[in-house]
Amino acid sequence: MKDGPYLSLAAICEKVLTEQDGVLSLIRIIDRVVVATAGSDVPDELPPTPLNFTVVVALKSGSARGRHKITLRPENPSGQQMNSLEVPIHFEGEDRGANVIIGFNMTAEQEGLYWIDVLFGETVLTRMPLRVIYQPRKTS
Repeated sequence: MKDGPYLSLAAICEKVLTEQDGVLSLIRIIDRVVVATAGSDVPDELPPTPLNFTVVVALKSGSARGRHKITLRPENPSGQQMNSLEVPIHFEGEDRGANVIIGFNMTAEQEGLYWIDVLFGETVLTRMPLRVIYQPRKTS
């Protein structure tokens, strides 16, 4: 977007620490998840698997001011959009920023590349990839 807001950071991670001075520390940034199962009765295909992680989106206002919404829109490997999540955000303008730090839960029902789109209004600011890899191991 020409006049803001401007994307400063978008990441998927395990957790976020917010220091007393407001500085963020992202712990274990991820872009792939390995689902490993073992046993005598392991399915050949990925069973529905809950995934829990933290999404961080940092924006700088630019000319954006006031209350808005950021939408996180996941897409499965087949290209189908999954349930979106809207997050309120407030911009003060100029170089003032706003951070969205949110626990994100989704269920992976297929192996492959998932995308999480970050939207401001109808504009896609960025896409975050998350590859899900299934590794079944049958034991006798």
